[in-house]
Amino acid sequence: MMRLSNRLRRIAAPILILSLAAGVPVIARPTPAGTVAHERLLPLQGGRNFRDLGGYRAADGRSVKWGVLFRSGSMHGLTEADYRSLEARGIRVVCDFRDRRERANEPATWPAPGAPRVLSDDYDLDMHFLPAGSPKSWTPDQVRAAMTNAYPAMLGQFNGQYRRMFAELLAGHAPLAFNCSAGKDRTGIAAALLLTALGVPRKDVIADYLLTNRYLDASALTKGTPNPANPLAGLPPETAKPLMAADAAYIEAALAVVDAHKDGAKGYFRDEMGLSAADLTKLRNAYLVRA
Repeated sequence: MMRLSNRLRRIAAPILILSLAAGVPVIARPTPAGTVAHERLLPLQGGRNFRDLGGYRAADGRSVKWGVLFRSGSMHGLTEADYRSLEARGIRVVCDFRDRRERANEPATWPAPGAPRVLSDDYDLDMHFLPAGSPKSWTPDQVRAAMTNAYPAMLGQFNGQYRRMFAELLAGHAPLAFNCSAGKDRTGIAAALLLTALGVPRKDVIADYLLTNRYLDASALTKGTPNPANPLAGLPPETAKPLMAADAAYIEAALAVVDAHKDGAKGYFRDEMGLSAADLTKLRNAYLVRA
């Protein structure tokens, strides 16, 4: 039995790696009898790209805890049953990265009691990074280049909100969820920063980002006519595709800024996120678990 078990482990390891690279949700390790199988995408009726960040293996051999850190798109479509499900998960804080118009257009109304604290900033999302002229004249390459250039800029634009998210986690205010409208760009950068701070290898950080291509119904975000709250509505399909896709080049552009910082990621977290070496250790002790 021991020989067979070891053989199964050798077979399972490459399958796990291939599944992550392909964007397939996986469980960190086989689930023993009597325990609950964890799900990457939460089984919500009205969720939008609502995912658990648990299970990713960190460099020190520990794994991100399941059921503690969540990333999502807009929570406007959540049903009463969804809210009860999330309340049962004990979510204490939601960091909503959306601007004031997005929140007004798609409000999330958490029922009381048991509603989490929702943290947000009043600002207007800057869309000037997009190509000039009518969207009908944009080429996919222009949009892809614009998105790649926008990601490093978002690190600075949302620095305050990312700092607040880390501060909440350091204070132990978890389970915590963070979201934007699609759960891809602002949320994608936040998740990449968080997983990096926890010591998750880069390939898995990028694999998590790319799961949006599997779990987000992007067509729902481009329906209708353009309006201040949803400037993406009505875009031609060839333009919408690179805008709504999770492209590895986008998140890599943001992470390149982190890597290029003095002292690399450690220096970036210290200087830009206000996280000392002791803070990073505290985060890892709080949100990683020995498998």
